[in-house]
Amino acid sequence: MDRITTHRNWGLHVAVGATLALVAVLAVLGWSPWPTRWPAFAMLAVLALAYAGFGWRGYEDRRAATAFVPLLVVAALVLPATVPSTAFVQCILFPVAWCQIERVRTSLLVSLAIGVAAGVGLQIASGPSALVSTVLIEGVSIAGACALGLWITRIARLSDERRQLIEELRATQDSLAEAHRRAGVTSERERLARELHDTVAQNLAGIVMLTERARGDLAADRVDRLDERLTILEESARAALEESRTLVAAGSAGIAGDGLGAALHRLGERFARETGVPVSVDAPDCALDRDTQVVLLRTGQEALANVRAHADAASVHVRLQVAAEQVSLRISDDGVGFDSAVPTAGHGLRGLRERLALAGGTCTITSSPGRGTVVAVALPTTPDPATQRSAAPLSGANR
Repeated sequence: MDRITTHRNWGLHVAVGATLALVAVLAVLGWSPWPTRWPAFAMLAVLALAYAGFGWRGYEDRRAATAFVPLLVVAALVLPATVPSTAFVQCILFPVAWCQIERVRTSLLVSLAIGVAAGVGLQIASGPSALVSTVLIEGVSIAGACALGLWITRIARLSDERRQLIEELRATQDSLAEAHRRAGVTSERERLARELHDTVAQNLAGIVMLTERARGDLAADRVDRLDERLTILEESARAALEESRTLVAAGSAGIAGDGLGAALHRLGERFARETGVPVSVDAPDCALDRDTQVVLLRTGQEALANVRAHADAASVHVRLQVAAEQVSLRISDDGVGFDSAVPTAGHGLRGLRERLALAGGTCTITSSPGRGTVVAVALPTTPDPATQRSAAPLSGANR
């Protein structure tokens, strides 16, 4: 039984109890042509006990309704025949009959039977002189009860149909959501497999071929080619590493649901644990575009990787600042520094400049021997969607 039906039934229970109590008062105070009123009281007692015993189940149980509905017709006859004013009981007999009978035609027949029984009871109590008024009263009662019953039944059926449609719609929406989720998972797997095949797998295949050639040169004692082979092999390995880091950064970037600030704190803690170099991180929680978070976290990874490999630093400081239109990340160390005037092939920290420029950001590297290194990255808080993919490959070899 649903919530709406439960509330409706409780309303009917209260209405039945209140109506029977009021009819009992009318049976005591109302006019009666008979010297005794015990049939009315007996009928009220039987009706109340029957409703409390099994009649209340008739709204859901067809067998209980079959046993209780005939009592409604009997009550409509006995009560007005004993005390005419108790014909008021019809105001609850009609609704109970309509709610407990499933078929509309049967409800119409039972309503007619209740009205006729009440009219007969009034005639028994009032005599032939009240025939016209009795016919008019019961005719209006039957017509009103049938019209109201048909109207409410129509509303109830429309409500049930709409409820069923809503349930079907919700089920369809859940099914579509699950289908979209599965399609998204499948599409992501296909994309990842395609990118692995097109990038990392091809680079690894090239490394295998270069290794085989180097082994052949070594076997043939062509050592003059080994340096060139190893150089190409190193570049291919760097490219494979860059592509794999790019895929990891684009997929998760180590950014969990707690955001970039927490990811930077975890990065600093891991670096300090692995190297013994203390890292202080000043990175508040902030709401940023995911691609922007990926770019900033990759910058932090590259800068700390540089510190690990070359800086010989005693401490590192990481600071994240978020303004209305720009977010900046600054990584500074007190290591040995390097000569920023020496050109490179675009790997590592220096390679970030070109890639961040494609994303609409800037990368400033300040370093000199003996003074440490400062890496400062600035990005707009809402990057242009056309440049987001260009900013993804931020990995590579360190300086």
